[in-house]
Amino acid sequence: MESIQVPTPRQIEQARERLGNKVRRTPVWEWKSEISKELTSPDTNLFLKLELLQYAGSFKPRGALMNMLELSDEQLENGVTAVSAGNHAIAVAYAAKSLNTTAKVVMPKTANQFRVKKCEYHGANVELVDDVHIAFERVKEIEEQENRAFIHPFEGEQTAIGTATVGLELMQDTRHLDAVIVPIGGGGLCAGIATAVKQINPDCKVYGVEPTGADSMSKSRAAGEPVEIEKVDTIADSLGAPHAAPYSFGLCQRFVDDVVTITDLQMAQMMKVMFEELKLAVEPAGASAMAGAVGPLADRIEGKSVGIIVCGTNIDTKSFHTILDETK
Repeated sequence: MESIQVPTPRQIEQARERLGNKVRRTPVWEWKSEISKELTSPDTNLFLKLELLQYAGSFKPRGALMNMLELSDEQLENGVTAVSAGNHAIAVAYAAKSLNTTAKVVMPKTANQFRVKKCEYHGANVELVDDVHIAFERVKEIEEQENRAFIHPFEGEQTAIGTATVGLELMQDTRHLDAVIVPIGGGGLCAGIATAVKQINPDCKVYGVEPTGADSMSKSRAAGEPVEIEKVDTIADSLGAPHAAPYSFGLCQRFVDDVVTITDLQMAQMMKVMFEELKLAVEPAGASAMAGAVGPLADRIEGKSVGIIVCGTNIDTKSFHTILDETK
């Protein structure tokens, strides 16, 4: 764990400058209402980092662009490839288009059709395969056969530096925070945000939240090393990484205070609350940090000022209604 290169605060600031207007500086909004007090406590302050308003509908363009900005002109000319259930694929398609190159993305057949269409809208060539494990195998073939650069969905230093800019913005745009709660899929978002937050304010707690049906980070932390889980089973396909990876896991081990799990029902219920009370139509992953705040982390954040990462909104109306109907 000690051997990994930790992005410095200056590197993170430079990354934000480099990303420029290719990514939005998404707003931070304080949720202050009778409902928010009931969900947490009267003296808990919630600051929502609205990354669902990012280009391509999630935080993912930050990491994708940082990786692609490191490619040579020749590599960019050959194009890029990626594997994802949706958000990363959309982000890579968006990033490729913004850098005038091409993208071929591999997605599981279970991927939401809305997300597949979004990839195609941004000009990507989409291949559908049976599951995420096969998807990782297929993307390696594309990388070798077509000489495309592989853009990993959650691993690597540039990915973490990109996602760290979310944490940088959050800390710059709020008064003192006691805690930050971050969704975890593969861990790239949490790794970057935690790296930024802890170096800006070492006393600020950072908590990761993942679904019970995709708990690769929890299992990896228990094992002391990245592990692969046998099956992914969650409505939050954006958080359905089948394994943790060394670099993002290393940063999470170093900077994340704890990782908790939530059920699909808790995410669905929070999606409903966020729609009814905030008029935010988030995907399950986008509700996960808030679900963690009112669930397993409730006692730990009581009376605190807390940053909540609302990470994405790539969901179609039919799926959104179906999930909300199941909470009744």
